[in-house]
Amino acid sequence: MVYRGKEKPSVEIKLTDGQQNAFIPSYTSLDQIQGNVSVTAQVDTKIDQVYITFEGVVKTYVEKIATSSATNGRTNALQCFLRLVQPMEDASFPESGVLKAGEAYTFPFTFAVPDRLLPQICDHFKNNDAVHQAHLQPPPTLGDPLTAVWGKSLMDDMSPDMAVVSYAVKARVTNGILSNGKHNIIADDSKKVRVIPAVPEQPPLVVQDGKEDDYRLRKEKPFKKGTFKGKLGTVVMESHQPRSLRLPPPRTENPCPVTTSATVNLRFDPASLDAQPPRLGCLVTKLKVATFFASQPMKDIPNRSSDFHNSSQKGIFVETVPLSSRCMASAQWDKHTSPDSPPRRDSALSMVSCSNPNIPKPSASYNQDLPYYTAHILVPIILPRKDDGAGSSKIFVPTFHSCLLSRVYVLDLNLSCHTPDTSITVPTMHLKLPMQISAEGSPNARPSISEDEAQAIARRDAAEFTWHPRSVAPPSPEFTEQAQFPSFAPPTPDYAEVAPLRGNLGQTSESMEAVLAQEVGQSSGNVGAHVDMPPPNYSAHTIARPNVSSSSTTR
Repeated sequence: MVYRGKEKPSVEIKLTDGQQNAFIPSYTSLDQIQGNVSVTAQVDTKIDQVYITFEGVVKTYVEKIATSSATNGRTNALQCFLRLVQPMEDASFPESGVLKAGEAYTFPFTFAVPDRLLPQICDHFKNNDAVHQAHLQPPPTLGDPLTAVWGKSLMDDMSPDMAVVSYAVKARVTNGILSNGKHNIIADDSKKVRVIPAVPEQPPLVVQDGKEDDYRLRKEKPFKKGTFKGKLGTVVMESHQPRSLRLPPPRTENPCPVTTSATVNLRFDPASLDAQPPRLGCLVTKLKVATFFASQPMKDIPNRSSDFHNSSQKGIFVETVPLSSRCMASAQWDKHTSPDSPPRRDSALSMVSCSNPNIPKPSASYNQDLPYYTAHILVPIILPRKDDGAGSSKIFVPTFHSCLLSRVYVLDLNLSCHTPDTSITVPTMHLKLPMQISAEGSPNARPSISEDEAQAIARRDAAEFTWHPRSVAPPSPEFTEQAQFPSFAPPTPDYAEVAPLRGNLGQTSESMEAVLAQEVGQSSGNVGAHVDMPPPNYSAHTIARPNVSSSSTTR
């Protein structure tokens, strides 16, 4: 039966965990989502079941653009990576299975936001196990403009329309089965929630110089004294991946600014003895936000944006957020006259690393007979917020990788340098560092277990730590008097069938001599007498060699 208009029951989801008045309820890992589903029928309505679920879905699509309009199209993908079902008690339903008109029925629910997904969620082919483990991390809410909030303000999470991650509590009232085998839903309701899972800081990425176009940890640039003048020297700019930017829990009031820092190490290898290092200019810091999406499961963690261009199955969306611009003219260069190789040291220090991690390696044009200069720049990194002076409308989510969607951050450092005769164009040096954004979990969130589970764990722990008495009595006689056990004693051999020996050692009986003589063809003599054997005849085993000269080859 299909209910329309006023006959359709009304379903309403209300939260009771303290966020019923929140603009958008926000949760993190292991938080509990509690509430009630209220069902009210306008007329007497027969129902089969009330399903209450907590679901997480990823939706992506890729536009296929070609020269001919006939091949244009869109490839869609959908993955329901999370579905928790609330068990329903029979006492909550009316006995006859009929909702009385005008009477409200309440069904409570409680869900815990998981910190890991089930392994069967990611069942496609992967290049390594690290990809599988990354895909089992729940993704944060992304791409839905109604859930990207800061307080009561809608924000921009820098995600395209082609990639959406959404979480919602859904309630469905069913009555009967349709012809296609699905439940007949006569009324439903859903309530969106925002989920920012706890993401720990991961180890730094291993970047190979010159092979990863999205990252660059080292840059060498030659400088000239001026236009049509000789070479001044080579400047080396080097850095490494900084510590992650750690986001506070979603419901933190008045959170502190999210900050970290990066260290830029500079080295100048002069071309001549009188060459001086260039004067540093401005250091511009930007954060590149890259969203990778695909219509088919990804086999690896994306690290090359060029692989996602001009593809009919995957794409990339990039935004750049300016962070800071600072003048570095006050930075000082330190002169080093000693060679890079350290002097001989005491043997007690032989296990200590000889290289200084704060000094970049020499450039390709380094002359060991000349001194070199070094400088160090500490770069603070602060994520912009709406309540700061800039009034940014951007909101950030943790770094994550799922089967269809990934979010990656790259720190862009652009440093300008001024030579003595600077031309109109100011030389610049550019680094691209991997940047990770992690997230803290709720300090009050604890995984809840039932009373039966707690008792089972207590019994198991008690059984593992039970003390058993040990005996301190002296050992039994069978272990101290070298007693033999009949069941393990070897059998006594029977020598009755062996001819007895007589005479001196090494002499045998006449019967034994007769047997031996018969075997070797002698009637008498010593047993050890030499027996002449005929020489072997190898003529039968001669290998015939082919006559090469007699063979002919037809050309």
